[in-house]
Amino acid sequence: MNSFNIPPNVAVSDTGFVFLPTTGETFTLNEIGKEIFKQLQQGKGYDEIVDSILSFYDIDKNSFERDFNDFVMQLKNYSLVVEL
Repeated sequence: MNSFNIPPNVAVSDTGFVFLPTTGETFTLNEIGKEIFKQLQQGKGYDEIVDSILSFYDIDKNSFERDFNDFVMQLKNYSLVVEL
């Protein structure tokens, strides 16, 4: 199971607005992105996140896994998450 860490300096609002103070960059997350990011902040691992999202949203597992991997790759590229 993959686990992730959100750096403590990353700020995120309830509306999905993410601020990285080290660079001043801002990002906006959609509904599923907000939910994934929230679960990453809670320390949930890949398997827990997949199960949660699939039970709540109407999306097939293969599509979600592909989208999740792309999303996490983007988060890592912007230093918004670190894979442990």
